[in-house]
Amino acid sequence: MLVRLVLLFTLLPLVELWILLWIADQTRWEFTLGLVIATGVLGASLARHQGLRCWRQFQQRLAEGELPAAELLDGLMILVAAAVLVTPGVITDLAGFLLLVPPVRRLVRRQLSRRLAARVVVRQSAAPPWAARDDDHSDSDQIIDVESRPAGGSHPDQQ
Repeated sequence: MLVRLVLLFTLLPLVELWILLWIADQTRWEFTLGLVIATGVLGASLARHQGLRCWRQFQQRLAEGELPAAELLDGLMILVAAAVLVTPGVITDLAGFLLLVPPVRRLVRRQLSRRLAARVVVRQSAAPPWAARDDDHSDSDQIIDVESRPAGGSHPDQQ
């Protein structure tokens, strides 16, 4: 994981800089600067629009009494898209614009959901005897224990 982060924060900016310098060499530096500014402004505007739409859907799901899990992931992806769109670069701009397209976001959300589900362990057990019980609760109260499993590793209970 550390190697991936190092590559992400060192190699990607170098490639982005190389692409921007290549574009400036093929055109004019003014065009490249305008491209960086235009994608930042357009990206911020689109991210704002998609973010507000996601927020309305989030509130609607809550009002219906449902868990807005999909909307939370969408909001996270829109936030990531906005962050990479305001940073200069062609690859990051492409990734940011793709995350603002709802069908692409749905595909990414499915992948994220699968990865997150594979890392979460849910166990149910009866309430321990020392847990305080009041008259409003029956003896069938349950405790749900959720813990995160390391990526790629197995859970200690499965060994």
